Amino acid sequence: MSEHKPLPAEGNLLVAGEKVYNTPVEVTLAVIGGKWKSLLVYHLIPEARRFSELKRLVPGITEKMLTQQLRELERDGIVSRTVYAEVPPRVEYRLTEHGISLKPVLDSMCAWGKCHWQQQG
Repeated sequence: MSEHKPLPAEGNLLVAGEKVYNTPVEVTLAVIGGKWKSLLVYHLIPEARRFSELKRLVPGITEKMLTQQLRELERDGIVSRTVYAEVPPRVEYRLTEHGISLKPVLDSMCAWGKCHWQQQG
């Protein structure tokens, strides 16, 4: 049986540093894929949130995982972190302009999820 290998997007590989992607979908999933990142971005769309708010809004995520996912989103330019000089310190996370550009993607995911859920019910 022959192995089916998807063709690169528009005949070109996408290269970012040492990473090589075959399609733009892979790039998107590298940034917001997994169990938690899309949910965090979803909850940051309407407004900036504190760490404790995000923890409460995303049941099941551990503090360690929340910290890790927020750092990765920050590294990828999706989220910005602001520390306020207060006692105790207050830290807020908000979407960057680049992060806000994910809103249509998440809106589409929400619409598809709702439709799928209705078909399954």
